[in-house]
Amino acid sequence: MAKLVVMEDKSLDTEFWKYVEIGSGLPPQTADNMLIAYAYFKQGTIGDNTHTRPHESSNVIETFKHDAWYRLQGMPKEEAMQKYIDTIKLLEKEGGE
Repeated sequence: MAKLVVMEDKSLDTEFWKYVEIGSGLPPQTADNMLIAYAYFKQGTIGDNTHTRPHESSNVIETFKHDAWYRLQGMPKEEAMQKYIDTIKLLEKEGGE
């Protein structure tokens, strides 16, 4: 059973990085879509956001990115990776119509 889980994780990891590459080649996206993808990417690669929230006087984009990622606190990396893949698939489909 443990080998099956490892293989599934390896498969998810491979698919995730495939979609990271696909996502980087997509045409420009809305700010909301970019934040969603960013948050899933960070949660999937790093895990929970333990960084201090940027101060009000700092770059507002960094604050938005921080907040989007922070909202995913507690989400398992594997779930975030799958949600990233699903997000990129959706953006790819929408861009192709």
